[in-house]
Amino acid sequence: MLVVGEKVALRLMTREDTDLIVKWRNNQRVRDNFVYREKFTNETHENWIKTKVETGEVVQLIICEKNNDNRPVGSVYFRDIDNTAHSAEYGIFIGEDDAIGKGYGNETAVLATEYARKELGLTKLILRVFTYNEVAIRSYEHAGFVKIKDLPLVECSDGEKSDMILMEQKI
Repeated sequence: MLVVGEKVALRLMTREDTDLIVKWRNNQRVRDNFVYREKFTNETHENWIKTKVETGEVVQLIICEKNNDNRPVGSVYFRDIDNTAHSAEYGIFIGEDDAIGKGYGNETAVLATEYARKELGLTKLILRVFTYNEVAIRSYEHAGFVKIKDLPLVECSDGEKSDMILMEQKI
């Protein structure tokens, strides 16, 4: 485990997590909070690993429940890592329905931003979130993110358009 909190522990994602990631990303609750809403496949995830994770453009971690044998319940990642600007985009999802509402996202946001600063040398994180995802917005604010810009009518891969906001945290 890379980072351990009271409720969750974070570890690096491995190829062995592919089936879980695919299952979670195809959960309608999770899918509805992404701009990319196409069916997620093992091939899609393998391509992500090859073109993003292995190139260092992405660092992806698995969120594990501490009180349940470190059962994987979701994922957090830093994408578009810019080592010159020391910045990245933050993303998170809880994939297991029974892990929702337990504070895992809140604790992960705090632990992950600390990891990004200490281990990855990042000084700024941004994220995009749909305005209807009020629970996530509160979680991000709790972790220190602030709204910096409205992103009206962002078009998702399924053609649906929804308002988003851009949030930032200097870490």
